Amino acid sequence: MESIQAIKQRFGIIGNDAGLNRAIEKAIQVAPTDISVLVTGESGVGKESIPKIIHSLSHRKHGKYIAVNCGAIPEGTIDSELFGHEKGAFTGATQTRNGYFEVADNGTIFLDEVGELPLTTQVRLLRVLENGEFIKVGSSKVQKTNVRIVAATNVNMFEAIKKGKFREDLYYRLSTVEILLPPLRARKDDIHLLFRKFASDFAMKYKMPSIRLDENATEMLVKYRWSGNIRQLRNVAEQISVLEENRSISAETLHQYLPNTTGNLPAVVETSKSESDFSSEREILYKVLFDMKSDLNDLKKLTMELMQNGVSQKVQEENESLIQKIYGNEEESEVFHSEEENVKLLPIAPEVTVVSEADKYHFAEEIEEEETLSLHDKELELIKKALERNKGKRKAAASELGISERTLYRKIKQFDL
Repeated sequence: MESIQAIKQRFGIIGNDAGLNRAIEKAIQVAPTDISVLVTGESGVGKESIPKIIHSLSHRKHGKYIAVNCGAIPEGTIDSELFGHEKGAFTGATQTRNGYFEVADNGTIFLDEVGELPLTTQVRLLRVLENGEFIKVGSSKVQKTNVRIVAATNVNMFEAIKKGKFREDLYYRLSTVEILLPPLRARKDDIHLLFRKFASDFAMKYKMPSIRLDENATEMLVKYRWSGNIRQLRNVAEQISVLEENRSISAETLHQYLPNTTGNLPAVVETSKSESDFSSEREILYKVLFDMKSDLNDLKKLTMELMQNGVSQKVQEENESLIQKIYGNEEESEVFHSEEENVKLLPIAPEVTVVSEADKYHFAEEIEEEETLSLHDKELELIKKALERNKGKRKAAASELGISERTLYRKIKQFDL
């Protein structure tokens, strides 16, 4: 069995990160078997290297190795590409065609972006994994194939399964062994090493001196969040190698080639939003708080009016818009009463005046004579008077009270009038 370092040199893999070494070690261990392997990781981390390692160290190394990008093939033709088709199977099928599973018999197929496969194709693929059988498009003949499948994806498979975009049984057949490649931002010590390797390669390719980063530029390079991973790092190295005349690169120069370098925050900042997301949860919270404050002020104003003037037709008319805003159009009378609340009107104390010692008891007697009827009793009295004035006509009485006829009917039943 070859060592990890020998595999790195053989396939041009740069870095000494523990997560990278573990991924290569797992690839070496599963290579001699025919176990299905699922390689996971973000886009641009170099997932295509793992299937090559597995194929080259397996007993199938003399067979064909075919890499298929499932996300790049249109849904209408992917079955034909993978499993082949018969002549006349569909418009444009002028001759019989062998699919990848037939061509790669006794070899290895690498299905990149397997999470993008249509559900109908997933059913066909599951059958190949279970018993090695497939049927060409437009044919009824079952054919056998002996291929090893290595798949890769940057999709969260559990989310895809939850949303019904990927079959759970197929996932477990593909991921007998799962190999995770870490993102570049988790390989801090490898970032500058990779950059220097890319800079050296482009210097040889374009026949020019290699670029070098100063200390500040190196620090910026390591701290930057590489969303595109190794692919993005290679792209930046090529741009600088071609465009910069000065081969010593400062932090200011490097900054021009790094998009969205507004800070070195380690947190993931998600810029895209789904249709159901709020534009800003904080703004929504502020709006709710401001609305609650406004409603509270309105309630204070209405309560003060009731305390000063009691429940009267005049108060309802003057505050009609306020009552409708708080309680709605249908049940505005609910503001004045509730069976569950025994709220009593607090009498407003008369203006305090300086009184002599002899008059203080007289002052106390006047306070006791203030009206202290409850809202419930006051409302009952108002309804009775309105019915008496309108000779029992509920519609006219409801209009006089400023409430709906349905609300008045409910109150008549409630009070057994």
